Parts: sequence; C-alpha cells; structure tokens
Amino acid sequence: MRKKIVAGNWKMNLDYNEGLSLFSEVINMVKDEITGNQQAVVCSPFIHLHSLVQLAKGYDKVSVGAQNAHQAESGAYTGEISAKMIKSVDAEYVILGHSERRQYFGEDNALLAKKTDTALKNGLKPIFCIGETLQEREANQHFDIIKSQLVEGVFHLDEAQFSLLVIAYEPVWAIGTGVTASSDQAQEIHAFIRKEIAAKYGQEVADDTTILYGGSCNPKNAPELFACADIDGGLIGGASLKSRDFVDIVKVFN
Repeated sequence: MRKKIVAGNWKMNLDYNEGLSLFSEVINMVKDEITGNQQAVVCSPFIHLHSLVQLAKGYDKVSVGAQNAHQAESGAYTGEISAKMIKSVDAEYVILGHSERRQYFGEDNALLAKKTDTALKNGLKPIFCIGETLQEREANQHFDIIKSQLVEGVFHLDEAQFSLLVIAYEPVWAIGTGVTASSDQAQEIHAFIRKEIAAKYGQEVADDTTILYGGSCNPKNAPELFACADIDGGLIGGASLKSRDFVDIVKVFN
C-alpha cells in the first residue's frame, strides 16, 4: 500500500525561533492526535533543518525536508546549498521543481532532471512537482504539459530510483489564489499521472507511487480531495504555517 503523506512547505517564512516553535506544536499534536499510518513532512527554510531534525527524533510520523537543492555536488555557487549538505543534517526529503522555482528562477525539466539525480545520489527523497498554468489549462494543453514534465524530468530514472520519488501535482492556477481545483478535476489529473507512470514502469510501480495534491488545500476541502482514489495526500503551503490547520489536514487520514 502506498504511503499517505501530508507535506508542509513553509516557503520563505518564519525566522529561526518561530520555526522551532511551530514545529514543536506540530510534533506534539501529531503525537497526541494521529492514529493512522500517514506521514507528516515539514519542508522548511535551510536555517531550520538541523534543529527540526533533532526535534523530530523519536517521532516516526514526522519527517523533515528542504525546499530546494542545487544540481551540482559542490562548487563555486554562492548562496546555493547542495544535496549532500541537506543530507548531512539527516533531512529526508527535498522539494524539487516547485511551480515558484519554475516561474521565478527559470528551472526547466532538463535542470530538474539533474537535480533529481543529485538528490537521489545523496540519499534524499525528492518530492517532484509538476503542473500546468491557467493559460495552459485554458488552451487544453494540461495533459501534454504534465506528461512532458514527467518524461523530461524523471522518466530517465530506473525503476528502483523512481520508486523513491513522491510526485506532487500543482494546478498552478490554484496556488495562492484561493481557488481550488474541484475534486473531480484533481482526481482526473492524478489518475492521468498514475496512468503515465504505469505505461513507463508498470502497474505495480504506479500503484505504489504516492501522488500529492498541491493546490490551496486546507482543512475544509482536504477530506473531499483525499477521498479521491488517486490522491494520496497534499503539498500544503499557507495552511502549513498554522499548526492546527496543518495537523487537521494530516488527521484526515486517521
């Protein structure tokens, strides 16, 4: 059975002490309230990673991840951070290809393929993001866009490598807008993603791949979204900055 995961993406928010305080609240709530086998993942700014990992020790339902990593192992890349550095503090996950990285930093599928390779080489589990813009959806290009992101970004991996990935679908038109894809729209895309994975790697791998929904998910709409057959959790932005909201989303899988 594939993992059910709710991953929080703090983005560029919270100073050091604010992050520790929020994470401590999340851990205590998860400890008291989570009864299922779901996993909570918190992807924080780099300054928090080491301390969050230390706080999470002993809590098997809470993991820590980074929000990005460079494609090179090391080098003269001022201001960047490597997968090896992230792994050295025992973080487990890394978000790659988030729509904001694609939009604001020009990350394309070829670059993200390299980042994925480096992350896997260093023992990190990528949460690989894909999704279409409003313009692409209105032009009825969304299936083609998503397929190309998969093919060019991660379908070069062998089966064992691919099995370490989590896929996150981001309807870019629903991020930060307050608009959410309907459960039918979300399920349609998630089913398409799983179908493409099955065509490449076989049905067993597809059935084991965790696919998250990443478009303005909150405690109110999470139950309907997570009830869909091919939605295995969420990549949560704004709601992850509130411990009560985030844990209530995690609790949907209780």
